[in-house]
Amino acid sequence: MLYSSSVKQKNTTDRLHDKLRRWWPALKGSLALVYKPCIRPNCPTCARGDRHPNYLLTFTQKGRRRSLYVPNAMVPKLKRALNNGRRIERLLYEMGPLLLKQFRAQNPAQTGPALHLKPMQRPPKS
Repeated sequence: MLYSSSVKQKNTTDRLHDKLRRWWPALKGSLALVYKPCIRPNCPTCARGDRHPNYLLTFTQKGRRRSLYVPNAMVPKLKRALNNGRRIERLLYEMGPLLLKQFRAQNPAQTGPALHLKPMQRPPKS
């Protein structure tokens, strides 16, 4: 039985590694399409009151919220990385109960009627 559970654990680990490889690159954050004026002084778009579309990547760094402009060519790659990051996060949330279930299967509870403990001895009265 020990062999089969270790093989099962190895298969679970291998499947996890395969998923992580498929889901790379991954990142945590958000990507937003925003409309902003540009810095050119005589821009006809800004002069009309229109704004330029830009993407912002927002993420947390050292406990602080950061935002960076993203080149349009990178948007598809970042969208894929954000989706992969969400998949990995869901997988991590699922791992806790699975690890606990696996541990309990390998280590049955040591309490209840099956366990025969000696009653605690009281110290002699003086």
